[in-house]
Amino acid sequence: MSTENLTQSEAIKKIKELSESAKICMFCTELDTVPINSRPMTLQETDDEGNLWFISGDTSNKNFEIKDDRRVQLFFMNNSDYQYLSVFGEASIYKDKSTIEEKWSPMAKAWFEEGKNDPDVSIIRVEPKETYYWDTKAGKLVSLFTFVASAITGKTTNNSDGVEGNATI
Repeated sequence: MSTENLTQSEAIKKIKELSESAKICMFCTELDTVPINSRPMTLQETDDEGNLWFISGDTSNKNFEIKDDRRVQLFFMNNSDYQYLSVFGEASIYKDKSTIEEKWSPMAKAWFEEGKNDPDVSIIRVEPKETYYWDTKAGKLVSLFTFVASAITGKTTNNSDGVEGNATI
């Protein structure tokens, strides 16, 4: 696996690609507490600045935890393509109608009785501070073929089709 650190537009492109491909992450709060509080969350979008957006209940434990400590850790896994993304960032909570309107997804209706007009709807934006990614250059099939060939021949693989690194905005 080779290392390729990305910055600015290339970093944003990689964060957007991997987070939107995985779509669901483990969203961790209270990072000083053991065990860390985590729950699955569905990403709404990664914007052109690299910010990650989520819909959340304003009375959820997660929101209360963010109000006490804005630091969060997100873990995205797209196992089907061997892509992984770790994002450490700062979360902000939005309750204004324009942000809710802009970020709303009809799928979120399942959690909010009154839809986007439900008083419990909030939007969370995570601004990445430190991001690390793991990706395969050639995709799952080539990686799988490489590992199978290695197992059959008894030769170790150098895993050269993968890339990992920091993605710094």
